[in-house]
Amino acid sequence: MKYRWILLVELIILLGLGACTLQETPAQVQVVTFTPSISVPPTESNKSVPSITESPSQTESTELTATTTTTPPPLSCWNEGGYTQHHQLFSDFLPDPLIFRVHLPPCYDQQPEKEYPILYLLHGQSYGDDQWDRLGVDETADRLIALGEIPPFIIVLPAEQDHNTPPPESPYGDAIVNELLPYINETYRIIDKRAYRAIGGLSRGGNWAVHLGLIHWELFGTFGAHSSPSFVTEGPPRIREYLQAIPDDKLPHIYMDAGENDGWIEYTLKLEAVFTEENIPHEWFLFQGTHDEEYWANHIEDYLRWYTQGW
Repeated sequence: MKYRWILLVELIILLGLGACTLQETPAQVQVVTFTPSISVPPTESNKSVPSITESPSQTESTELTATTTTTPPPLSCWNEGGYTQHHQLFSDFLPDPLIFRVHLPPCYDQQPEKEYPILYLLHGQSYGDDQWDRLGVDETADRLIALGEIPPFIIVLPAEQDHNTPPPESPYGDAIVNELLPYINETYRIIDKRAYRAIGGLSRGGNWAVHLGLIHWELFGTFGAHSSPSFVTEGPPRIREYLQAIPDDKLPHIYMDAGENDGWIEYTLKLEAVFTEENIPHEWFLFQGTHDEEYWANHIEDYLRWYTQGW
């Protein structure tokens, strides 16, 4: 009887060991892997969560919550264009108030901290402050600015009252330099440096641009003369005197153009010859056309691209 109990106990022990061996075997077959989310870093809550496969819903969730960096869209006013203001300024130099227009670039009001380059454009003989506007200078500027092809800038269009008197008898130039410029500087947000101030004109207005650009070189870093023969009081000898008074490192950028059938081309060529003979850097263009508004309107875009290229 005693031996039977011993055999029974041994049988029970053997059966227990066999059961333990059977429970360990499946652990060698089932492989568990940890797969963290592709774009979400592991956190304390997901480090210990095993995942054998990644479900489609998890993948879609990851793609939808991915973070991207985008460039903020431009202000809506950028494509709406600028606007023009009409002014008159009482003058100590002129018998009547100085009438002028100011065209402000797109988003001028929406960007109160921004300062702008400035371009003064003078009209031709017998015309007024509306001539450049009528030729499309404001629309052309707004279009090129909106396209990002030229920087935003301010345009000033002053009117001349006396269309016949040349300098120095005419006080128009004194009114522009001593009254209009200070008013613009105080009223509008401009970059008050000569490199960011240009003056140009067509026909008689171009004569004024040459005159003011040379004798007031400290104010204007650039001037343009479009179909301009120069004043009769400022022939080659006087132009040379003006040039000799300008330091070599302060010479303004100069642009000249005219139509090949311009009735004043002989005098325009004499002015250009002075710049060439004095070795003054300048750009000179002889295009098809004559001395009329059709010619100038066809080259408005050329002018604006040139004036703004250094801004």
